[in-house]
Amino acid sequence: MRPELVDWDGRDAAGLAARLRSLAPPLGEVTPEVARIVERVRAGGDDALREVSRDLGEELPEALRIDPEGIEAAPGLLEPEVREALRLAAENIEAVARAELEVRARPAAVELPEGQAVEVRDEPIAAVGVYVPGGRAAYPSSVLMCAIPARVAGAVRVAVASPPGAAGRPDAAVLAACSIAGVSEAYAVGGAQAIAALAFGTETIERVDLVAGPGNRYVQEAKRVVSAAVGIDGMAGPSELMVVADGTANPDWIALDACAQAEHGDDSLVIVASPDLALLERVAELVEGLVAERPSVAGAPLALVTTTGVEAALSLADAVAPEHLELAFEGADRTAARGRVAGCVFVGGGGATAFGDYAAGSNHVLPTGGAARFGGPLGPGTFRRRTSIVSLPRAAAAVLAPHVAALARAEGLPVHGESAEARAGP
Repeated sequence: MRPELVDWDGRDAAGLAARLRSLAPPLGEVTPEVARIVERVRAGGDDALREVSRDLGEELPEALRIDPEGIEAAPGLLEPEVREALRLAAENIEAVARAELEVRARPAAVELPEGQAVEVRDEPIAAVGVYVPGGRAAYPSSVLMCAIPARVAGAVRVAVASPPGAAGRPDAAVLAACSIAGVSEAYAVGGAQAIAALAFGTETIERVDLVAGPGNRYVQEAKRVVSAAVGIDGMAGPSELMVVADGTANPDWIALDACAQAEHGDDSLVIVASPDLALLERVAELVEGLVAERPSVAGAPLALVTTTGVEAALSLADAVAPEHLELAFEGADRTAARGRVAGCVFVGGGGATAFGDYAAGSNHVLPTGGAARFGGPLGPGTFRRRTSIVSLPRAAAAVLAPHVAALARAEGLPVHGESAEARAGP
């Protein structure tokens, strides 16, 4: 990791947040290359998928789709403790997703004074594509985090795309997670080209209505590029962690959390903010020792920010709007967590981001790059579409028509007015 000590006087939190964010490479650097990849796949289908993957050093198998029987058998290939951990995580994720859906899926119907009724309904999106990263590691947890909420939401079809390994198919744990999540459609393809294939379709891969899932800068930029043609869950880019701590916090835990976040890659962003300089210096020292012994930890930037107090650190956290926020100060509780601007907030003695990444039941597909200012965790609502249903009896039309006509003519659209007034006559 690359530690940097920042002494902050408490002024211009937005400015410091922007400076801290600049420590991670921007998505826009890969825009031209991703646009070329997406266009090649859109125009060339399966052949282009193979050509692009070959150009990037990845050979795709002859059969892109994994046979459903292989997915169903995959849990039996895992060590028992891994299989049971996936099942436990799946149960918790599904329990939270079902609770979310119960709140969201109730139709909202309003009877209005003029006699019309307007109903807003949530309906499931029919076909969902889930991207599951590969490369540095396998991510069966991402299958569960995306596919289970999609299924709970009522999606008819869920298709998973994930890079093939040495055997020409995604990791066995990824396929096992597909089986546990109830997914029978999976493809051995990764990167920006996989996003393009899901969005536009190829000879083998039928197009979907929405693409979800985390990934590197190339994957996220591809989602942005295809978003005019297909829905996306949001920009879940390189992972982020911010910790707000005071002198009561355990520096060993914070150092481990920082290194765990850096396992996602050198484009991750890690920030620790505290009024206690001794804590920050100790965290830096511990991180240095941990990195030397743990080769999975990449060279991600680590900003150690001294603040004038915990409240100032919290203000900075709100300005950063991080993907993950850990509250590690005396008195931190759910009350302190409410109103924070972050994708997911962790409180309590066990509040490590790693629990949310795997088995706590919350979702680890979260807004990054400051998108927590307007977005939130992936959930069943991601896979629902809203429809308005307007019931307009002739009597209601007669009452509303003069108002519609007046507004329409004021906007220079007189035929709109005629259309409404035609319903108002005998």
